[in-house]
Amino acid sequence: MEARRQRCPPGVLWLAFASLISCLLVPGQAKIYSRCELFRVLQILGLEGYEGYSLADWICLAYYTSGFDTELVDHEPDGSTNNGIFQISSRKWCRNIKQKGPNRCHMYCTDLLNSNLKDSVVCAMKISQETQGLSSWEAWRHHCQGQDLSDWVDGCDF
Repeated sequence: MEARRQRCPPGVLWLAFASLISCLLVPGQAKIYSRCELFRVLQILGLEGYEGYSLADWICLAYYTSGFDTELVDHEPDGSTNNGIFQISSRKWCRNIKQKGPNRCHMYCTDLLNSNLKDSVVCAMKISQETQGLSSWEAWRHHCQGQDLSDWVDGCDF
């Protein structure tokens, strides 16, 4: 007796293909925070007063580096990148898959590109421990240092 091959009902293959594609196109975990959302997250992660900087300093830094966008990647002419909400550089702090560097935060740069800010905060804390502190970021020096930053946290008390 010869076995009969059964064909899939019409549309089943298309449905399987569409399901596979939808899995591949699931949006990443990127997020653009609001000012007060970021305040709350950075407060929970322990940045208030860290290395002598207020939450307002950190929020001002995040705004002027990334516009609070966790997925932002800035590509530099030398092949390095600045990554995530704090625009952390692959030259020294994280590792790009294609480029080798010191990787002082011991993480891939892609780890800095999602809505869970733990890796970004851990690395930013490490950077702020350096001699220059937040002055390591040009954006902080130009826009935040020595300024009244109270507006960055005004109304965000939780």
